[in-house]
Amino acid sequence: MTKLSVNINKIATLRNSRGGNIPNVLKVALDCERFGADGITVHPRPDQRHIRYSDVFELSEALTTEFNIEGYPSSDFIQLVTRVKPAQVTLVPDPPDVLTSNAGWDTNKFRDFLKEVIQEFHQNNIRTSIFVEPDPKMVRGAKETGTDRIELYTEHYARQYFINREKAIAPYILAAKAANEVELGINAGHDLNLDNLQYFAQHIPRLLEVSIGHALISDALYFGLENTIQMYKKQLV
Repeated sequence: MTKLSVNINKIATLRNSRGGNIPNVLKVALDCERFGADGITVHPRPDQRHIRYSDVFELSEALTTEFNIEGYPSSDFIQLVTRVKPAQVTLVPDPPDVLTSNAGWDTNKFRDFLKEVIQEFHQNNIRTSIFVEPDPKMVRGAKETGTDRIELYTEHYARQYFINREKAIAPYILAAKAANEVELGINAGHDLNLDNLQYFAQHIPRLLEVSIGHALISDALYFGLENTIQMYKKQLV
């Protein structure tokens, strides 16, 4: 079954809006695990506007499921990840000022850079994944970097889902087949939610993991965190 990793950045954003420690990021992460999440994802940014580097260290000592750290591989980020040694690091091409991830890597243009970074993570026994568009060329380029997995950037799918879901999923199926052919693991994330997740998971062969934050945390306001996590997991069966 496809694993569900819960991105808790939004919890940290809420905490930071008032200062203090409410809601408690660590407690929410542990509750997510207790309620059935298969992993926890964080995306620390240079300005620490949501997840802070101190959160990452605190979480790493307490989590029992897979810890996934996302981010642009700056020198500070690389140092953080190699100190913490999470189960997985997901590399995104975000410049520091963007609101949220909005594109995948050009794996051909940045192949040498990614290869060097990934080698360093592999030396520390950290599984790597890189954020890519649903383009077989980018998938094959990812293979050349030495990464273990790709994460398919699913915003385009989510935007088109209610217009024409067959058309929306088509490029992702092609990208997934390319990944399977070159033996890359497949993760996915961005704007997946209770409306579109099941259809996506049913049509992507060998989908290993989805990382979901904004929609899941928003749904938890209505349904409660425990119930929401179970609702998402049911979409992945």
